[in-house]
Amino acid sequence: MPKRILQGVVVSDKNKKTVVVEVERRFIHPVLGKTLRRSKRYHAHDEQARFKSGDTVRIQECRPMSKLKRWEVLYDAAASKA
Repeated sequence: MPKRILQGVVVSDKNKKTVVVEVERRFIHPVLGKTLRRSKRYHAHDEQARFKSGDTVRIQECRPMSKLKRWEVLYDAAASKA
């Protein structure tokens, strides 16, 4: 089974090797038909502490690393140039 990949914005980088990423999803309300926005925060592992608040990152599911961390930041060519 493939690992999930989400995209979001770093909202906190105050912890060592950890960033908090806020992922926003949009969906249409089943009755009203309005477009709604919901967001959720994920703690992600950032080994080299490359990312700062405000950066857009992609995170991927991984093994549990701590009580809250079950995601890791993907380091790809596009992310390193940004």
